[in-house]
Amino acid sequence: MGYVRGVNASSPGRIVLLTTSHRVAPGLLSWPAWQALHDADRVLCADGAHPQLPYLREAGVKVDEAAPTAEELVDACAGGHTVTVVATGEGEPQLTDGLARLAGSGRVQMPDLELLPASYDLPGARLLDLVQVMDRIRAECPWSSQQTHKGLAKYGIEEAYELVEAIEEGDRHELREELGDVLLQVVFHARIAEEDPEEPFSVDDVAATIVTKLIHRHPHVFGDETATTPEEVKAHWLRTKAAEKQRTSVTEGIPLGQPGLALAAKLASRVRTAGLEVPIPQGEGVGYELLAMAARAEADGVDPEAALRAAARAYRDAIRATEGSE
Repeated sequence: MGYVRGVNASSPGRIVLLTTSHRVAPGLLSWPAWQALHDADRVLCADGAHPQLPYLREAGVKVDEAAPTAEELVDACAGGHTVTVVATGEGEPQLTDGLARLAGSGRVQMPDLELLPASYDLPGARLLDLVQVMDRIRAECPWSSQQTHKGLAKYGIEEAYELVEAIEEGDRHELREELGDVLLQVVFHARIAEEDPEEPFSVDDVAATIVTKLIHRHPHVFGDETATTPEEVKAHWLRTKAAEKQRTSVTEGIPLGQPGLALAAKLASRVRTAGLEVPIPQGEGVGYELLAMAARAEADGVDPEAALRAAARAYRDAIRATEGSE
């Protein structure tokens, strides 16, 4: 609502509307918030189960469970008193609307009104909402509650392709939406994994694993190594990865189920990076021709899969143009 100033700021008192984020642990409030709570003549909260209340009381703040109307709150501030209202999750819209109407009427001497955020969302805080929503859907939705990792696998592939398409099309709106769909797959699988009777893990375990991996594979950021070029960064990454995986073949870890051109390019990349001399197999048929073309494209720094998709889109546009001219 902002600030509403009365004619005489000392006489009508002061209202402090204290808002908190449910995405931050209860009790972690800003210093101005604690000052407002301790300095208030009265502290009110309409929700007796508000997660902040146990911590406020532990800190010696007396909180009355009450939901006053705007008129009652103005009266409570008369004589220069300060009333701090700990807002519920909805933000007290009825109360703030009522105060706005009183202020707009011009018939009431209004207290000073301050909206004081007591805690703020940290970057990534909305991910907590996603985890909570997914948890409820898994428990209550007849379809979602029956899904398995294998049953969802096809959707992961579809969402990944749709994300790539949004990137290649340059559609920012679609990119944002498709990133969300891919993120949903991660959270969904992690939620299912919690129920495994033998090896359960959670989304926190997933995040912890990738955080550890990223830190370990970026010694030039988190350690004593140095890297000033992308090539040096890639060299660090490959050395660290090789030490972690301890693979006996450069082909290990390459999923054979990926699109053919991407698979061929990945194999060629591994061979080139390892410094191996492996001739391209010779044989009859378009498959061997495509293999050779994919290896040549990879050596030239071209993603053959992306290049073919770009050409296919041009072909699609030509088809539509022909259809439109008929």
